[in-house]
Amino acid sequence: MKLFLDTNIFMDILFERENCIYAKQIIQSILDGEHDGYVADISILNIDYVAKKQIQKVRDFLHFIENNFVIVGADNGDILKALKLENHDLEDNLQYILAKKSACDLIISNDKTFIKSSLSVLNAELFLMQD
Repeated sequence: MKLFLDTNIFMDILFERENCIYAKQIIQSILDGEHDGYVADISILNIDYVAKKQIQKVRDFLHFIENNFVIVGADNGDILKALKLENHDLEDNLQYILAKKSACDLIISNDKTFIKSSLSVLNAELFLMQD
């Protein structure tokens, strides 16, 4: 299964937030070859921007992502599609567009307001319960 991971899944791990145990299990399933992992290029930038002042080895974590996930970038058409979506969170919109463009089976996000449309969005805990 092709899983597109929202930025917050990685942030849960870095900052050891409430859902980090589920996020780690999902990433382990990708490392074990059970699923293919996809992430937006903007997630890499956002993780670096937010975490570099608080996490000493954030670059090591970013290298880990780069080595184990397909990183998907946006073009002008993708940005236009994201801007046209009704949801007001442009980052989520773009991740949704990139997940569809990459033919991902679903998006895993712990964001309760992540755009809902034709591609399934599950939080990490719910995904593990169904997997």
